Amino acid sequence: MASDPKVHLFEEVAKHNKTKDCWLVISGKVYDVTPFMEDHPGGDEVLLSATGKDASNDFEDVGHSDSAREMMDKYYIGEIDPSTVPSKKIYIPSQQTQYNQDKTPEFVIKILQILVPIFILGLAFAVRHYTKNE
Repeated sequence: MASDPKVHLFEEVAKHNKTKDCWLVISGKVYDVTPFMEDHPGGDEVLLSATGKDASNDFEDVGHSDSAREMMDKYYIGEIDPSTVPSKKIYIPSQQTQYNQDKTPEFVIKILQILVPIFILGLAFAVRHYTKNE
């Protein structure tokens, strides 16, 4: 790694998003992975999909080996200016109470769950009894 790393603006790094010119931001560091595009085991599409954003989560989620992490040193070109990295927008769903579309109280449903099978069973016995006598 360089002794005095260059600090890159996020907007500058985001412009490098092509197969022949690909830079990634991982853990606050900037890497020019252009020479590695053809050799990446996941293909160049994986690397291209990680451009224009902080790719730290993408990198960590895959579970790269120690040798892959060591290999990153030769592609290191500087640090990212943290103040230029856009903040992540976290989706927070609105809190809503559960809406019961079925207006029938729950106890009525439970009673019906018991009474309907008993009624069907009684009907079956009645039919059997009357057909057996004839």
